[in-house]
Amino acid sequence: MSTTFPRSAKKTLGYSLEQVEDFLASARQAYDANDDSGPLTAVSIRHTAFSMQKGGYSPQHVDAALERLEDAFAARERERVLSVSGEEEWLREARTSSEVLVARLSRAAGHRFTRTSFLSVGYKRSDVDRFSNRIVKCLRDGRSMSVDEVRTAVFRAERGGYREAQVDVVLDSVIDVMLAVR
Repeated sequence: MSTTFPRSAKKTLGYSLEQVEDFLASARQAYDANDDSGPLTAVSIRHTAFSMQKGGYSPQHVDAALERLEDAFAARERERVLSVSGEEEWLREARTSSEVLVARLSRAAGHRFTRTSFLSVGYKRSDVDRFSNRIVKCLRDGRSMSVDEVRTAVFRAERGGYREAQVDVVLDSVIDVMLAVR
């Protein structure tokens, strides 16, 4: 087993060494293949998760590497589509996606996403609404916001909050648009 990343302390949880190494090997193979035959995409990299084990790889180092890998795959995917469809088509699709997201995120505060029941916990509506306003300013007005800010967004919990899965899907779409227009 190599030491690709720093390891967590022996009694501290980190990512499974074997799973991370296996994933990196398949990612290298998919990237070197330089075709669309493999199932690995920027989106699938974003959704990659590993089991935890004591003394495993440092999550912050692995996560940073996954973000760089996602960026590399997204850039390559963009270049492939550009070579087939052209830049005008690529930008039109990104603009359409952006408009849909702006319309969704511009809804009235407290009503942008489906809420959980008052007995269930979801994302704090005011946190999500505040972050949504920043995203709208980025997508509509060109205000500065990095992909990492969206990737690492954290929201407090509240009873009757927004459904987490729904918010997460929209944030994934925001990341896709941001990576598309880089």
